[in-house]
Amino acid sequence: MALSRRTLLGMAAGLPVSAALAACGSSGPGKSGGGATYWYLNGQPQEGVRAGAVDAFNKAHPDSEIKDTTFQNDAYKTKIKTAIGAGQAPTVIWGWGGGTLRTYAEAGQVDDLTSWFDQHPEVKQSRFPSSFGAATVDGKIYAVPCDAVQPIVLYYNKRVFEKAGAEPPESWDDIMALVPRFNAKGIAPFALGGQSRWTNMMWLEFLFDRIGGPEVFQAVIDGQKDAWSHPDAITALTRVQELVEADGFIKGFSSITADSNADQALLYTDKAAMMLHGAWSYGIQQADGGDFVPSGSLGYMNFPPVDGGKGDPSNAVGNPAQYLSLSAKATEEEKKIAKEFFATGVLQDAEVKAWIDNGSVPVRVGTEKLLAASKSADFLQVNYGIASKAKTFVQSWDQALSPTAAETLLDNVAKLFQLSVSPQQFARNLNAVIGT
Repeated sequence: MALSRRTLLGMAAGLPVSAALAACGSSGPGKSGGGATYWYLNGQPQEGVRAGAVDAFNKAHPDSEIKDTTFQNDAYKTKIKTAIGAGQAPTVIWGWGGGTLRTYAEAGQVDDLTSWFDQHPEVKQSRFPSSFGAATVDGKIYAVPCDAVQPIVLYYNKRVFEKAGAEPPESWDDIMALVPRFNAKGIAPFALGGQSRWTNMMWLEFLFDRIGGPEVFQAVIDGQKDAWSHPDAITALTRVQELVEADGFIKGFSSITADSNADQALLYTDKAAMMLHGAWSYGIQQADGGDFVPSGSLGYMNFPPVDGGKGDPSNAVGNPAQYLSLSAKATEEEKKIAKEFFATGVLQDAEVKAWIDNGSVPVRVGTEKLLAASKSADFLQVNYGIASKAKTFVQSWDQALSPTAAETLLDNVAKLFQLSVSPQQFARNLNAVIGT
């Protein structure tokens, strides 16, 4: 069960659940009761920024409020697809764009916003141009880029590197050489919330790129037959299993969830030396890690090259932005409220500052001076540099693919890391869903 943020606040204030639910007054998806509805991910500090934008909008529009409800990452992915398929979607649909958005657009479940953008050119001009690729289907824009640009970053704990007398890796060979050094010190080489599956996938995203270049995965997107069996793909799949077999990850990683931030805690409590994770991880470690970030103990870098690989070392993977779509099933009044929120409530100055304050780079242009003045200036500028200098910025695979193909991918990624499928079996299973 997902409770609205206001329900949780009521419970925190000491109200029983029944009273807190009554106090919330949320009418649920598709039934605004005078307002629009909006679902998005929970988890701090990102949840607080999104909630703050909703609160500011509601304060300015007391007669046309937005009622928000939050969900954990994995639960949300299931819940939102089910709700949309049943015609019970919230008015505002938060998502990652890409293949999932394409399925919604092709099924007529979200509105085409192209003409709305033509009427509000300032909204489009205020976003990173690179953020619109994952919002576009067959030349039409179906979503408003929001939140922050989130490249995947290789984080490392400077304290444990010093303890081991080691230097950050500059190549894949360096990574493999560090594994026995940290294991000998009783420190896991890498933290990993493997139960969440998409965390495992990030390793493949980089290895495919660094070994074969972005063309290898692009062939999957383009629907080329047997694209997953490309020799460079098999090499990448083999490399990650070699890392698993070398005890490169924390013991029991398959039972650790990313939603609980347990993988983050392994890094800042010195139980793990490194972690591959999204740019949002910085804000989590800053909020939960005590003096870990303020003391300068957190290091970060783009993923290193693989010797002999074809991918450009500047290439990035991750989320070019997050996206807000408009449910085609919403009433005209709900759509009117949502569009006003898109125009005047998303990525306004206070929200931009809040993203920067928690260590994120918002997708709004012209923030360089704010980034430089932030207490997290170094990380933000590294993050901004990764995102802006990347010759190719590959969208997270589970968002770039259709929901059907993405689920097969995630299932097989988990099996690959558990060593229960071979690279060749993985490729065959994924080839079977190309183009679905």
